[in-house]
Amino acid sequence: MKIVIGCDKGGLRLKQPIMDALREEGHEIIEVGTMSLEQIVPHSQTAHAAAEVIQRGEAEMGILICGTGMGMSICANKHKGIYAAVVESVYAAEYSRKINNANVLCMGAFMIGETMAKDMALAFVHTEFLQNFPEWRVNFLSGQLQYVQELENEQFAK
Repeated sequence: MKIVIGCDKGGLRLKQPIMDALREEGHEIIEVGTMSLEQIVPHSQTAHAAAEVIQRGEAEMGILICGTGMGMSICANKHKGIYAAVVESVYAAEYSRKINNANVLCMGAFMIGETMAKDMALAFVHTEFLQNFPEWRVNFLSGQLQYVQELENEQFAK
């Protein structure tokens, strides 16, 4: 799978360990944003760049890291078709995919450590929308996703 990953200065310490864990599983990584302490890109520009990579179909999902994950999520969610979720646990990473069909995982390097960050990233990429749910819940959540997409289409048409 192709995954875009980006960070600002606050998230730099987690980016490489996450990329290493994903590459070990054979995922292709596209990097955006801050690459070193000498080349710092703000969270708003990083989230925008990652969202555009997904919108163009160059990556299936993204992982964004800043201090809290919130700034990245706010900026990424301004793009049509981007569903960015801030998570602080493996459970939340998994369920952001299963229930909400999130395609961008946002996390805060001020909040979590390296092991948790890797575990969250792997849970996110290993989980599918509606995975292992009974039919009634699949139908309900599919309808909810359709409703959100209709709202999104109305808002982006303005």
